[in-house]
Parts: sequence; structure tokens; C-alpha cells
Amino acid sequence: MTQETGYDIETDIPLRGNEFTGTVVSTKMQKSATVRWGYAEEVPKYERKERRNTKITAHVPDEIEVHEGDKVRVVETRPISKTKSSMIVEVIEENGDEE
Repeated sequence: MTQETGYDIETDIPLRGNEFTGTVVSTKMQKSATVRWGYAEEVPKYERKERRNTKITAHVPDEIEVHEGDKVRVVETRPISKTKSSMIVEVIEENGDEE
């Protein structure tokens, strides 16, 4: 039973939860990619902000082809494996350094 999503993919896994935009850091795994996004966190003691980042492992469906450096949209899902609980749903911007 495939689920109708608001994206160009068909999947049996229900998409739910938050949606993030990040950059693909690694595609060395099969059907998976490591996605990273940064944010600024306030440090009250020093009255400044510091840069932090989040790295997650996301599932890559068969319909989507991603490369390192691509900007992608990631949506949370149920746990797919031990480390994967999110899925890449679309490529927003492709990396210009493709071979």
C-alpha cells in the first residue's frame, strides 16, 4: 500500500513530523545519505551566538538520486533502521561539481 504524499515520491513509509532543509555530506551508504544543517544557538554567559550543526542519516528512495553537496528536503518518518528515522523527499538544489 503506497501512500500519497505531497512530493514526487511513492512510499510505504508514512511521512510525519518535522521537515528540514540540509546539505548532503556523504552518500557512501546504500540507499542512505548523511545530511547536515546548521543553526545559531544563543550563549547567555557571553551574550553571543555560536554556530552548531545537526547530522542525521536519511533514507534515499529509488526515485531520487542525490550527490554530495546537494541541498535537500528531509521529512521525519517512523524508524526505518537503527540510525535512520527520516527520508529525503526532494532535491532543492543540485551541486554544480557533478562529473
